[in-house]
Amino acid sequence: MLGNLGRLFTRREPAFSEASPRDAAAIAALHAASFHRGWSEEEIEHLLIDRKNVVAHRGFIGRRLACFILSRIVAGEAEILSVAVASRERSRGLARRLLDLHLRRLAELGTRVVFLEVGEDNEPACRLYRRAGFREVARREAYYQDVERRGGAALVLRCAL
Repeated sequence: MLGNLGRLFTRREPAFSEASPRDAAAIAALHAASFHRGWSEEEIEHLLIDRKNVVAHRGFIGRRLACFILSRIVAGEAEILSVAVASRERSRGLARRLLDLHLRRLAELGTRVVFLEVGEDNEPACRLYRRAGFREVARREAYYQDVERRGGAALVLRCAL
């Protein structure tokens, strides 16, 4: 009985791997829960089918998708399209571990530079990216619209691999 009780309170370690089109529904659900305008399962699946130009990783805790990251590669440069961590799994270092894995894979594929956009008010994400070596190269004012039609700036970040 104590063994069962211990499993209830023990945090399981995530299992990270490359994502495949079979993950489209789970990734779309996590994307929708994480962003104002979620991408559909079909949009995610379309990206995941493009194994030549799209790199995607996921992290599972048990049978639940805990996080994912998607990038598109063109001519030796990559753009991180989306990153999400399930709300109940945040502040555990999953995003850092996932990003490190992803950047290593991009480098193995010959990617020299990685770009991404992030809302300037997303402090945890900005901190994560800066610690990973990303630096601001541009700013898009009033890029993100909130419910009250106010626009937050998007920061364009760059990291040399």
